[in-house]
Amino acid sequence: MAENLWGERRKPRWLVPGVIVGAVIVFVVIPVIVSYNGLVGRRASADRFFADLDVQLQRRNDLIPNLVGAVRGELNQEQAVFGELARARQSYAGASSPAQKFDASNQIDAGLGRLLVIVESYPQLRSSQNIQDLQTQLEGTENRIAQARREYNAAVTTYNVSTSRFPRSIVAGLFGFQARALFRTTAAAQQVPPVDLGTTTTTAR
Repeated sequence: MAENLWGERRKPRWLVPGVIVGAVIVFVVIPVIVSYNGLVGRRASADRFFADLDVQLQRRNDLIPNLVGAVRGELNQEQAVFGELARARQSYAGASSPAQKFDASNQIDAGLGRLLVIVESYPQLRSSQNIQDLQTQLEGTENRIAQARREYNAAVTTYNVSTSRFPRSIVAGLFGFQARALFRTTAAAQQVPPVDLGTTTTTAR
């Protein structure tokens, strides 16, 4: 270390820049890295829970043709609800985003409600072992969907809160972390509409 005219040791020229760089790393870079990694983890968790939910929704989607076929076979006629369910299933199969899948799922909920009203309205349907077995499988799937929906919404809520809290919101904006939509059921899906049990038939599309 060099000395000046008075015998004092001079500070190295790199000391001040080094301290500045160190401060930037400690107070800026590290918090950004921690925030980014935290957001990545929460986003991955939301994606994982959505995948679990999608599996259960798809399983229900696959069960519907069997139940529809069993009911149709017992009645020897088609009801409007069959066409509604077919269109809702097609919407789910063609959905390319979580929001579209949730919308199609709500359509399926409404159609299933109508189909189950038909089942309850005909003694021969209630007594069919095949239909009872399918209803049992469907009920189990609905329970798993409800649980998966709660877990997904919890994960998305945690992620959304992280993206909106300062200073992590700055990191979220810089790196494109966008809020996710919750899976909400609609009023139409929760209400069972009246069912026409007349002889008029409609062809499922």
